[in-house]
Amino acid sequence: MAAEPPVLPGAEEARRWAAEELAKAEYRDAAPSWLDTLWRNFLDWLQSLGGSPGDAAPVPSPVIAVVVAAIIAAAIILARPRRHARARQPKDVFESEPALGASDYRDRAATAAEAGKWGDAVVDRFRAVVRRAEDRAILDPQPGRTADEAARALSFPFNTEAVRLARAAATFDGIRYGNRAAGSGDYQEMVELDTILDAMKPATAGAAAVLP
Repeated sequence: MAAEPPVLPGAEEARRWAAEELAKAEYRDAAPSWLDTLWRNFLDWLQSLGGSPGDAAPVPSPVIAVVVAAIIAAAIILARPRRHARARQPKDVFESEPALGASDYRDRAATAAEAGKWGDAVVDRFRAVVRRAEDRAILDPQPGRTADEAARALSFPFNTEAVRLARAAATFDGIRYGNRAAGSGDYQEMVELDTILDAMKPATAGAAAVLP
């Protein structure tokens, strides 16, 4: 049985298809200004196809279909990474997990490390750092605090470890919310940071670090 020929839209049908597709919220939110301009120009061009008989010869339907497909494809390509980026923005260090103590996070990290799950091990060890600081009243518990915010807050009472804290937060975010692969070296660095901070006396002992 021969395959049916593809349906080629006319100018009005092409305009309707493109408008319905590109009106979706993901394209409106992600589209940069130049794509908006291109879309408006395209609509003006389609509108011009309905001119008087004395105008230039009408554009064939296959050409219209190709142009519509090209614009929709461009919008999809541009929208996908932006939508993905919004969904993977850094969030609360502890997210929606049940409250655990620093020792619980350390135990969980050690278990993950033994299984070679370095990403989980690094993430939980960083959580142990933050939870331990809260237990010591160096940080006030603050829902929604990101890894970067926690590192900056801890850099005041532990100013000599500011660089290491910033690197730890970047590692946490890269593993948890990016595509960064973790290894045993990342885990060992996080263990060292946790151990050093736990043994240090904060510069403002007994006071919570407050973000500016």
